[in-house]
Amino acid sequence: MQSMLMIDVYLVSPLGEVSLAAMGIASTIVSFVLGIQMAFANGSQLVLSRAVGSGNSTSVNRGFWAGLFINGAVAVLFWCLLSVFGESIIAWLTSDSVLSAETQKYLSIAKYIIVFNAITQVAIALFNARAKTRVPFKGYLIELPVNAIASYILIHGIAEFSGLGVQGAAVGSLIAIVVRMIYLLLCMHYDQALNLSLRTLDSSLKRNIINHFKEIFPVAVNMTMLQAGATVYMLMYSQLSINAYVAITIVMPWIRAGTQFITAWALSSAITISQAIGARSLSDLRKNVDVSIDVSVAISFVSALFFLVLSLMLPSFYPDLDASTYLALSAIAPLYIALPIVRGYNTVHGHILRAIGKTTEVFKVNFTGQWLVAIPLCAVIIFYFDGPIFWAFAAMPIEELVKTLPFRYIARKSLKEFDMKKAETLMYD
Repeated sequence: MQSMLMIDVYLVSPLGEVSLAAMGIASTIVSFVLGIQMAFANGSQLVLSRAVGSGNSTSVNRGFWAGLFINGAVAVLFWCLLSVFGESIIAWLTSDSVLSAETQKYLSIAKYIIVFNAITQVAIALFNARAKTRVPFKGYLIELPVNAIASYILIHGIAEFSGLGVQGAAVGSLIAIVVRMIYLLLCMHYDQALNLSLRTLDSSLKRNIINHFKEIFPVAVNMTMLQAGATVYMLMYSQLSINAYVAITIVMPWIRAGTQFITAWALSSAITISQAIGARSLSDLRKNVDVSIDVSVAISFVSALFFLVLSLMLPSFYPDLDASTYLALSAIAPLYIALPIVRGYNTVHGHILRAIGKTTEVFKVNFTGQWLVAIPLCAVIIFYFDGPIFWAFAAMPIEELVKTLPFRYIARKSLKEFDMKKAETLMYD
C-alpha cells in the first residue's frame, strides 16, 4: 500500500527539491486522511472478524454495509474540507509561492483518492476478516505496475506529451487506486460465498450502523491520534532546512513500508483473536498472543536489517540530490534502522489489546508517549534549540521507548482477566 507514495517520490526526485518538498507537504495532508479511513476500516475489520467467527452471514452483511456507510461518510467529509480549505492549509504550511503552487497542483488531484480509498479499505477489511487475504494482495500487485507506468508517463511525458510534473504523480496514483477498486468489487461480485445485498437487510441495519460506529469510533480515534501525531512530526520537520526536510520526505515512505510488515502481522493477530471471540473459543488465547508477540519481534529485527541495507543504497536510488541532502540522510540512518525494533513490540501489543476491548487503555499509552512526551520534545528541539535533524528525528524512537513497559504491563494484566463473560460483552449482533 505504501508503494504508491514510494513510486511517486522516486519518479518526482529528478524534478528537484522544490517538487519533492511540494509532494511531501501535499502527501502528508492526504496520508493523514487516508490514515483516518484505514483506522475506521481496521475497526470494522474486528467487527467483521467476530461475525465471521460466529458463522452468521447476516451479521457479516450488516457489518460490511455499516462499515462502508461510515467510511464513505468520512471520505465525503474530508473531500469537502480539502476542497474548501486546501489552499488555506497550504498557505499556512509554506510562504514560498512556487512551493505553494506545486503543492496545490498535487493536492487538487490527490484529494479524489480519498473517495475511492473508502470503498477499497472496507472491501479489504471484509476479505481479511474472511481469511481471503490473497485477494487484496493481488489487488496491490495489479495496482503497483499501473501506478508506476501511469505516473512515469504523466510526470515526465512521452512523445509529444510533455508531462504534468508533480501533478502527474497524483493522477497516476488516482488511476491506480481506481483500477484496484474495480478489481476488488469484481471479486466481491463473483464470490458465491458472499451475500451482500441490501435488500436482505431490515430496519436493524440502522441500529447496526450506530452500534458499529460506537465500537469502531474509539479504535479510529486511537489510530487517528497516532496518524495526527505523525502528521505533526512532518509539519514540524518542514521547518528544518529544505535539504533536511527532503531527506525525511524520502525516508518516511520507506519507514512506513518497512514497518508495515509488523503492522500487518499485528492486524492479523487481532483478526485471529476476534474470530476466536466470535466463535467463543478462548482456550488457546494466551498461547496465540505469545506466539504473535514472538513473531512480531522477529519481524522487527528483519525490518531493521532491511533499513540497514536501505541506508547504504539510498544514494543510488536518488542520484540527483544535493550533497547536503545526502548528509542529512546519513545523519538519521541509525535512528530509522533501530526504530522498527521497539515499534514492532508496541504495535502488536496495541492491536491485541484492541481486539479484547481495551481500546481506551491503548489510547492512554499512545497519547502519553506521543503527545505529552515525544511531540513536545521534538518541538523544543526544532523551535527553541534550532537543533539538527538527528535530534529532531530522534523524537520518534524515543516515543516508542516510552510506551514499551506500559503496553507490556497492561497486556499481561488484561489477558489474565479476560474470560467468556468479557467476550460476550463484545458481541452486540
